Amino acid sequence: MLQFSLLSAYTGTLPNADGDVESYLYPDVWTSFAKSGLSSVFLWCFVALLGVLLIVGAFVMWKKRETMKRYLAVAVSLAVGFALAVIITMFSLEIMEMREEGVIYDLVLYPAVVLGACVILSAAGAYISYLFGEKAFRIGKIVALFVTGAALIAMLICLGVYGAGQDSDITSLDNALLYVSAVVLIGLLVFFALFLGRKEPNDFDSKSISYAAVCIAMSFALSYIRIFKLPQGGSVTIASLLPLMIYAYMFGVKKGVFAGMIYGILQAVQDPWLIHPAQFLLDYPIAFACIGLAGLFANVRKLDKLPQIQFALGAIVASAMRFVSHVLSGVFAFADLTGDPAGAWVYSLGYNSFVFVDIAIVIAVGVVIFCSPAVVKAVRRFRPIEKKQADETQNEGTMPEEK
Repeated sequence: MLQFSLLSAYTGTLPNADGDVESYLYPDVWTSFAKSGLSSVFLWCFVALLGVLLIVGAFVMWKKRETMKRYLAVAVSLAVGFALAVIITMFSLEIMEMREEGVIYDLVLYPAVVLGACVILSAAGAYISYLFGEKAFRIGKIVALFVTGAALIAMLICLGVYGAGQDSDITSLDNALLYVSAVVLIGLLVFFALFLGRKEPNDFDSKSISYAAVCIAMSFALSYIRIFKLPQGGSVTIASLLPLMIYAYMFGVKKGVFAGMIYGILQAVQDPWLIHPAQFLLDYPIAFACIGLAGLFANVRKLDKLPQIQFALGAIVASAMRFVSHVLSGVFAFADLTGDPAGAWVYSLGYNSFVFVDIAIVIAVGVVIFCSPAVVKAVRRFRPIEKKQADETQNEGTMPEEK
């Protein structure tokens, strides 16, 4: 009965000078109730689905190991289906909440929908072109990147306009330092991606695009399953960043940083807390692009027998960079909440420490996953250096012996 009473109170009519118009009598009541309730439902569904998949997977490994590859494909399909169900349901409620508030409906929602449509259509077009051969795939990939890039730039502009229009007491010095912080962190990300990932291929192939879409979708779905949410943005989730970090481990830093940036923009749509263009960059695209650094240690040969350590070290570096990005945003964009520079640093360091709780959960789950030799073998097949060495070994094996 509570659901029906909330739903009946969701809309109504209120008189004004122009006559009776539809209005929200109790803003956020129904959507908050639905989001909270469904978040709990999805949490337990996720736990149940994960438990079933692990138990069945262990049985398949024990009874019929040769069918494990087929089972993994089925398991991933089920996980993606669950992720899409969570995203569609929760994002629909986000749209309702945006409409109730009426503040960011135009500048955030519509560009996000256009970007999402462009990403989906571009990925579908690139995959279809792949079926017609390598040349068609290259053309399709260029068109897909151009369309998605244009939609992404348009959305960034809209979010920047929204952030610039918010009331804030940011001083001219803090304003300059915000932009400097964003530029410096972008420079560091470019350095890590280009220098440390210099042996990685630059272009996206069909597999890396497909896996990026799957991992971004799964991370985005898990981000709705929150243990707790902070009042000014940020939350602790059930290992929501794990799929992105595994993707970075599989395909390298360059592709991991790019996937993290896309995910960060989705986070800005999911839970927008925007007061300044540079603050938007620091808290969303830059902060989550840092998650792509989780693949930094994937190719360290001395740690090849310890994939758990490779993953954990990369995750620690990625979360530390993300923490720095959030802290700099908090110090310079929200300094008016404390009144003095020292207090701003203390406040930002304390507030953003939730990052370490979130990453501790990711590392714990990731280490357990990387304890499985089958998982490690499957993941390492996609590592750029691993593939290169395998090709070289294969070529050497086909060379004629010297006399």
